[in-house]
Amino acid sequence: MNLELALRMTEAAVRQAMREGAAVSVAVVDEGGNLMSFQRMEGADIAGPVLAQGKAWTSVALRGSTAELAGRTAPGGELHGLAGGRFTLLGGGVPLWSDYGEGERVVGGVGVSGGTLAQDVACAEAAALVWRTR
Repeated sequence: MNLELALRMTEAAVRQAMREGAAVSVAVVDEGGNLMSFQRMEGADIAGPVLAQGKAWTSVALRGSTAELAGRTAPGGELHGLAGGRFTLLGGGVPLWSDYGEGERVVGGVGVSGGTLAQDVACAEAAALVWRTR
């Protein structure tokens, strides 16, 4: 992960949001969950900056898409009781994987907030596609 790539991912998410008709906040974090790049579109919700960063951080910390994690934290799920605190279990967070010869590992994450659940996920996936095709 580097700044140039993080900025390209953020821009890809914003372009997808424009196609979707959504005003979103986008965060890209490194493998430690540290913020690398952030953009908030004009008109985006006030909670978006916090939620986008939370989704990105959660996707790294739990090594999974936040859309999929919501079901796993429900009663009876393997991660039940995890909700709350720093974890943001709403769709729109996607981990970024890389293979370093010792198996895949999470090297960062992207989080999007401000649209519908489907829009946030689509924007996060657009950013992740930049990572996968770098």
